[in-house]
Amino acid sequence: MESLKEEAISAISKLPKSANIEDIMYRIYVIDKIKKGQEAIRDGKSISVEALKEELKSW
Repeated sequence: MESLKEEAISAISKLPKSANIEDIMYRIYVIDKIKKGQEAIRDGKSISVEALKEELKSW
């Protein structure tokens, strides 16, 4: 399994040479959010689609 640093370096290296700091920061942000989502699922901190639909009805 890749370390976070290795994953960030890999993601950044795949960006075009014209990428700016915002592009780099966004790519790292997305990686972070995906990892946090995967952790939440592993920890049982997610809800079903049905539960989400019920929650949305109250908005």
